[in-house]
Amino acid sequence: MDSQNNLNITIEYCLYARKSSEDDERQAMSIDSQIKEMNAIAIRDGFFIKEIRRESHSAKMSGQRPVFSQLLKDINTGIFTGILTWAPDRLSRNAGDLGILVDLMDAGKLKQIKTFSQSFSNNPNEKFLLMILCSQAKLENDNRAINVKRGIRAKCEMGWRPGMPPIGYWNRAMAGIKDIVVDPDRGHVVTEMFEKVAKNGDSGRTVKRWFDKTGMTTRKGKGVTLSQIYQMLKNPFYYGRFEYPVGSNNWYQGKHTPLVNKKLFDKVQEQLTTSPKSCWQ
Repeated sequence: MDSQNNLNITIEYCLYARKSSEDDERQAMSIDSQIKEMNAIAIRDGFFIKEIRRESHSAKMSGQRPVFSQLLKDINTGIFTGILTWAPDRLSRNAGDLGILVDLMDAGKLKQIKTFSQSFSNNPNEKFLLMILCSQAKLENDNRAINVKRGIRAKCEMGWRPGMPPIGYWNRAMAGIKDIVVDPDRGHVVTEMFEKVAKNGDSGRTVKRWFDKTGMTTRKGKGVTLSQIYQMLKNPFYYGRFEYPVGSNNWYQGKHTPLVNKKLFDKVQEQLTTSPKSCWQ
């Protein structure tokens, strides 16, 4: 029996399969497919798979995967001495987890990482290649995050707020372009709500009773709560401006159709300030 077969017999592998539901990994091979392919390799090469572990978490941040964290602990205590996995980026897309894997190799506790097309063991060249491949996955993550942030900022500068708009609006996609339009069933009700508070001095509870009586609901068909009414009345989106992200003090002029004008909105803010707090709780 040759030395490679001797090595395979002495190593107790954990087959680790991972896929995240996040955008950056939606095209990755499914967990079941990863297991099927790596099982076939184990049978072909005579590897001993002691256990199969599955995980559905992103590897972008260190220490955020409970199954992988337990795997590292089990390698450290000698339960496993090898890892079978589809590709290096299934194990790490961040510097922290990569460092732990290399440390385990340096300590002689992790004898081999076997992927579909490569093997990595405790020698300088193979560890260096493993670090390059995992670092490349991290670089792709970092660049993707930068591009996403840049795209969101560009969308805001164009006047379109990312995410779901407040009650009274819909997100609409036409010809590949997304914009925000007035909800024909709720938009006019929101406008009337502002007018009732500004001109009639209606309290939050009065608005709530009116909503319940007229059948005003959220987009999901649920009743509008008192706290939601308060949030709506304080939301500058309704007169055409928005802050993104919330709390960032980055303000943008929206291209959506305002449901109220700035004068009416300011009048409502005065009413919220001067009216007894109990009216809004």
